[in-house]
Amino acid sequence: MAPQKEYALPRQRSLLLPAVINPFVHDLKLTKADKIKCFLLGIILVPLRGIFLLLVLMVMWPISVMITFRQPLKGAVEPMTGWRRFMHKRVMTFLGWLYFFGMGFRVVVKGKQASSVQAPILAVAPHSSFFDAIVCIEAGLPSTVSRSESLEAPIFGRFLRCVQPVLVSRKDPDSRRNTILEIERRAKSGGHWPQVLIFPEGTCTNRSCLITFKQGAFVPGVPVQPVLIRYPNKLVSMNSSSCFRARLLLLTLCQLYTTVEVEFLPPQIPTEIEKKCPFKFAKSVRAVMAESLGLPVTDHTYEDCRLMIAAGELTLPMEAGLVEFTKISRKLELKWDSVKKELESFANIACSCKGGRITIEEFSSFLKLPISPALQELFALFDRNGDGTIDFREYVIGVTVLCRPANNEEVIQTAFKLFDIDEDNCITQEEFSSLLRSALGVRDLEVHSLFKEIDADGSGHITYDEFCSFALTHPEYAKLFTTYLELQRYQGLQGEEPDFEASLSHCCTASHNHQEDSTSDKKDD
Repeated sequence: MAPQKEYALPRQRSLLLPAVINPFVHDLKLTKADKIKCFLLGIILVPLRGIFLLLVLMVMWPISVMITFRQPLKGAVEPMTGWRRFMHKRVMTFLGWLYFFGMGFRVVVKGKQASSVQAPILAVAPHSSFFDAIVCIEAGLPSTVSRSESLEAPIFGRFLRCVQPVLVSRKDPDSRRNTILEIERRAKSGGHWPQVLIFPEGTCTNRSCLITFKQGAFVPGVPVQPVLIRYPNKLVSMNSSSCFRARLLLLTLCQLYTTVEVEFLPPQIPTEIEKKCPFKFAKSVRAVMAESLGLPVTDHTYEDCRLMIAAGELTLPMEAGLVEFTKISRKLELKWDSVKKELESFANIACSCKGGRITIEEFSSFLKLPISPALQELFALFDRNGDGTIDFREYVIGVTVLCRPANNEEVIQTAFKLFDIDEDNCITQEEFSSLLRSALGVRDLEVHSLFKEIDADGSGHITYDEFCSFALTHPEYAKLFTTYLELQRYQGLQGEEPDFEASLSHCCTASHNHQEDSTSDKKDD
């Protein structure tokens, strides 16, 4: 009985596509009736609300100046006391509520907020727009984590100072560490400091899922109270570009009212293991919030946003850059710079593809090889979902899991010996073309082009150093070589006549098995 053919690498469920492909884009489409309604209400509500909001701001600004007068923002910062605390907790909270009321917000609060002793940190999700600041008002203006640049904003920068935020500076290389230390200091003050409110997703989403939580809120190892925020009104969507923010504000002002639901869940107390591992604590809290919201979770992060922007700059569809960076980087041990470099390589292959996906024709064209059984086998290994194309996520996994482990010195030496027919430690174009024509059906024109690319010094023959250098920078060829030899071995077991000697197939089997054992795709979740 002929042996059943198996893929070298099984498809890990942990590396399959996420439940939500793109959680960062919201396509808001208004019907004709919606537009007419917004226009009719807008011509009345927008001027009235604009005047009311201006009056509220005129009262809030001098009060915020008075509260923050001679209050330090850095160094030995202490929580406000006395009249400052009263003005901050009572007066500014009321004025903040009045401001959102003037915009037409109707807030529905569920659950009970814990005290700063019971839960020093509030984790709010999903984060989708600047309107999420309404949670701060409902929570009594706790401290927040904010960029230091935000303090420079006119008017609203002064309001932000009132909450004594934990500041993050992009210019300070130690800012991340200092921010964590400050959050921990306040969280472990035993109620001396007010609660710290954090949006753990770190960026805005379209509320279709919960993306990866950053670990800052969970490093102190203290109880965290999850806070859910819902917008039943479909017109309140995510906050992306400044143009879209203006549109979002205008649409909101044109509504009779906008309902917001704020739900305080019971505080989550970390276990001893979670105190030592903030990642597990963050994952646990996210699971509780996702279950309450009825949403899936994905491993997207802010880094995926950066890759989206990079994909756009490379003339790829922006969605092409979404890879679930947290999962990919953790399982495959990749840094952001490495993934960015792979994106550039992917763009070089997919430059002629409008959809940001590589077809087998483009794959063969990039490798300068015809479509052969070995190439089809390699393409199938990359194409994890079997749709006949390779997207960037599949490309990153394929190059890291399939090609780089196969691109070891043993495989490179075996391949060089196979080409070097007369064993003179160099490969002539005749030797090179003879093997590629018989093995993969490569035409003379394609052989010549590929030979010139490997022959770096133009000497007319390929040395081992040139062969090795090319192989290391083009790992796809190493996997194509081992895939071809594996096909020959499989045909030999079926009783068919292999194209190469059995000894060469056996020579590659050890490296093939080594690849299966060492691949990071088999890591546990």
